[in-house]
Amino acid sequence: MNSLKTARTEALFAELAAEFINRESAGQSLITVTSAHESNNGRLISILLTVLPNSREQAALDFLSRKKREFGAYVAERAKLRFLPSVEFVIDLGEKNRQRLDELSQQEREIGQRRSGEVG
Repeated sequence: MNSLKTARTEALFAELAAEFINRESAGQSLITVTSAHESNNGRLISILLTVLPNSREQAALDFLSRKKREFGAYVAERAKLRFLPSVEFVIDLGEKNRQRLDELSQQEREIGQRRSGEVG
């Protein structure tokens, strides 16, 4: 039961964060919410993000840090929660690593194709 409640809370915060960012962002970078994670005691929600271009990550985090209070009000208006947990916005390092692995895999395929073309 508790894991279902946690999953619902995480999904709710991820969805609301994506809506809020879409509404509030000036469009200087592409900010994507990848997921949300609730702490064990439920008092903290971490919203995981990716930012493109990568050079705008710190600016995006600074922007979202300034907007935390507004995001809390946005959640309070739209969600029926007993209490509002603290929220932190963080870069999703797992997603960044996955993207880097995709790049390396693509490069390896291209090298393999070039080599097979040279042999034939």
